[in-house]
Amino acid sequence: MDSIGERIRKLRLGKGLSVNQFANLSGVSKSYISNIERGVQKNPSLSVMRKLANTLDVSLEDLLAHVNEQHKAK
Repeated sequence: MDSIGERIRKLRLGKGLSVNQFANLSGVSKSYISNIERGVQKNPSLSVMRKLANTLDVSLEDLLAHVNEQHKAK
């Protein structure tokens, strides 16, 4: 199962967005996005997750449900 960072990266690439474009559209710094995608930042805040979810056209609940499923599997 993908980590949240891997999932965000796949969704971003599926939209054809570079990290720069994603950062500009979401209002989240490109270094922070990069850290999330690479797994350096494993626990982004809800406000950041909401911005990323909105930019990716997915619900915050979908991203959070994915995280909850991953924790249950461990």
